[in-house]
Amino acid sequence: MLKKLVPIATILYSLALITASLIKLGRVPDLGISFADKIFHFFAYFVLTVLWFYTFLYTYRYEFKKAIRFAAILAIIFGIIIEVLQGSVTVSRSLDVYDAIANTLGAVLASVILWMKSNLGVKNV
Repeated sequence: MLKKLVPIATILYSLALITASLIKLGRVPDLGISFADKIFHFFAYFVLTVLWFYTFLYTYRYEFKKAIRFAAILAIIFGIIIEVLQGSVTVSRSLDVYDAIANTLGAVLASVILWMKSNLGVKNV
């Protein structure tokens, strides 16, 4: 049952990420951390990569490592496109290379963890 919900969750999460990235956000609470925005980007793209991985694995039946590669590449390109759009089509947002780096690092860490899971022989229950 959960495997059938993965692509729906992935699409909804992707759309939410696009929306949150391109609309003007109101007052965002200050967490007192100077790089809190980068932490959000990192975890948002970590989750995006994991969701797309499971979509490729379960819905499209990609081989495990191929699903990891495709999910990581998709998340990285997605993040770069969003950053470019923020700089070109929005008035309230701007392109930030460090956001793109944080997005990429989140996708890479998710990929590494998934890759390690496959190499450890951990089976899904």
